[in-house]
Amino acid sequence: MAHTETLEDFYKEKFNWMPEKLGQEMGHFNVFRTEDCYKPDAKPVLYTRRDFYKVSLFRGKGVVHYADKSIEMDGSALVFFNPNVPYTFENMNTEHSGRFCIYKDSFLTEMLRASILELPMFAPGANPVYVLNQEQDAYVFALFEKMLAELNSDYKFKYDLLRNYVTELIHYAMKIQPSDRLYQHPDANSRITAVFTELLERQFPIEVPSQRFELRSAKDFADQLSVHVNHLNRAIRHTTGKTTTEHIMDRLVSEAKALLRHTNWNVSEISYCLGFEEPAHFNNFFKKQTAVTPSAFRIV
Repeated sequence: MAHTETLEDFYKEKFNWMPEKLGQEMGHFNVFRTEDCYKPDAKPVLYTRRDFYKVSLFRGKGVVHYADKSIEMDGSALVFFNPNVPYTFENMNTEHSGRFCIYKDSFLTEMLRASILELPMFAPGANPVYVLNQEQDAYVFALFEKMLAELNSDYKFKYDLLRNYVTELIHYAMKIQPSDRLYQHPDANSRITAVFTELLERQFPIEVPSQRFELRSAKDFADQLSVHVNHLNRAIRHTTGKTTTEHIMDRLVSEAKALLRHTNWNVSEISYCLGFEEPAHFNNFFKKQTAVTPSAFRIV
């Protein structure tokens, strides 16, 4: 897997120029027309994390490879990407008419009631693609056009308006596909489960073979959370219906599939970074969970 793409990498690759005040305290923001960024001879988009958020209006045919998911799109869709999840994109269009914006976490922090990562489209395991009908596409396109016009204006408070437009996109998507994931946890079990999930997700994605998955057992997580392992297990089972170990194993399998599919690392390297002492242990684990060996999965 490639290193995390930074804003500097993005501008160098797409435009070969760098905007002023890229590290400004309020958080970087920019908006683009897809046709202005398209290069027929461009390198394939790398499967990696970025250090910025991206919201994209996609039109046409393509496939998003997001974590261990591959999501086919045919039509119009609003797609949300966050820095915690690696992704790549296969664009099958010959014509380009989409729009997208990029921004840093701090650009929106003061506007939101919750952490960005608590929002449904950015939550661990979420589907980032919101399919749009013709009317919804027109609404979203108009919002992006407002962003482009405002960004190029001389209005003193234009970034306040731009924050409002991005927030409106987020709320519009949630209205299209309402979610049960709200901003506050109803009880202690839910809070413990949320913190456990955050600790688990924080260890991913694995970006280099030398990176190691460290928290591998329920006891490891209980120690981090300063609770008894039995209390942790009861809370997670009560909230999700699954055991702590099942969650850890599911996430390991998910990451293993992503590494087998999107890197050229050998099975021994993947085995090591996922915390297995011997490749044979990883082979047995993967086959037990998926019914195929890592090597067989890679060539499918």
